[in-house]
Amino acid sequence: MTSLDIQSVDSLRAALTGVAFAPGDDGYDEARRVWNGEIDRHPAVIARCASAEDVAASLAFAREQGLDITVRGGGHNLSGAAVQDGALMIDLSGLRAIEVDPEHRTARVGGGATWAELDAAAQAHGLATPGGTVSDTGIGGLTLGGGFGWLTPRHGLSIDNLLSAEIVLASGQVLEVSEYDHSELFWAIRGGGGNFGVVTEFRFKLHPVGPLVQLGMFFWSVEHGAEALRFARDVLAGLPEGMGAMMVGFNAPPAPFVPVEYHLKPGYALTIVDFDGGKLDDVAAKIRDGLPAQFEMVSPIPYAELQKMLDAAIPPHSLSYEKSVYVEELTDELIDVITRYLPRKSSPMSLMPIFPMNGAYSATPDEATAFGGTRRPGFTLGLAAGAPNRELFEADRAWVRAFWEALVPHSSNYGGYVNFMSEFENDRVRASYGAAKYERLARIKAVYDPENVFHHNANIKPAQI
Repeated sequence: MTSLDIQSVDSLRAALTGVAFAPGDDGYDEARRVWNGEIDRHPAVIARCASAEDVAASLAFAREQGLDITVRGGGHNLSGAAVQDGALMIDLSGLRAIEVDPEHRTARVGGGATWAELDAAAQAHGLATPGGTVSDTGIGGLTLGGGFGWLTPRHGLSIDNLLSAEIVLASGQVLEVSEYDHSELFWAIRGGGGNFGVVTEFRFKLHPVGPLVQLGMFFWSVEHGAEALRFARDVLAGLPEGMGAMMVGFNAPPAPFVPVEYHLKPGYALTIVDFDGGKLDDVAAKIRDGLPAQFEMVSPIPYAELQKMLDAAIPPHSLSYEKSVYVEELTDELIDVITRYLPRKSSPMSLMPIFPMNGAYSATPDEATAFGGTRRPGFTLGLAAGAPNRELFEADRAWVRAFWEALVPHSSNYGGYVNFMSEFENDRVRASYGAAKYERLARIKAVYDPENVFHHNANIKPAQI
């Protein structure tokens, strides 16, 4: 493992307005820790940057010392891409400033901020932009890979709401990119991940949301899985425009609204969000008439709390692993696969979310962004293993892999969502983007990062020009 002498680390410290941590320093072990407890790696040095200039200085230092580069936003990616043994980690957690312009409905957000922080700042003005479904996820990684959540049917992906970004290239040059400036690079970072540079600031379009939304959650036990999934498929197909939704196979939480006999019992939950008010009651009535749930919760909830609702499903620092596929339909055959495999999981944390991808998501043309997935209406199926100990983790990582293999014949894109990759297999990265997008991304990579400095990610290799 690469190590640096004290003088070298001190020279980096002198170049930063932020701070640097080396092995043995107070704060080093906490700074190298990421969300996935399976990851235990030791960078040579961690540069907690406070500005774009700090990022450029860190990149220059890494070149001088011959160090690999990793970039940490929220540290939430399960692959552990943010941290590598012997590398220089650019830690953006010192860049968390958020500036909301309520008049123009925009927000400038530091590259190290989390969605919880942006949601809180924007909701102070009754505004929001599409983010993820776990609030401690970093703005940076989620956005660069696409970004979808409860607001996606209403307002599209996070990248569909990105107006501009500040990015530091491998050369150290700092650019402001948008539809009007460096438009090819702007296209690439909207879905192409962290392949092209370090994004130190994002500027988003905001929309009126909340502060209260209406939430409905309906749970059916695992033995009713096939019937529940087929029924939920019909409910989702008939939802009024703009409603958020998710189907999830999981273990019911030991929450106050869950009857005691269902605490930690496996099953399927259909969750629906009404952002307008007045629509959920009719949907709930149809569910009660069509296939009454074992239990339900229908209630107003602050939007910021909706965004935190899944935070406890797999707690931070659990051992974690995930894969995904895209499908165009929840066919009976696909549902049969799901109901065969879901009961085989071992850990109560492990889960299978199904995200409907429609509405505003499908209104954006495929070629408008570099998003790794078709814009045709369909579903993203995620498979996530989460466990508190090695034995359960090994069992459910094998469960995810076997489940995924069984899903692939039913998928429209087996590459899946790049943000849901624990392993960046090259064939899956290419499959996710498709040949045309991948080749365009590779050409852009050759211009902005020809030496593939940023390669600890769902890597796009530079084209040979």
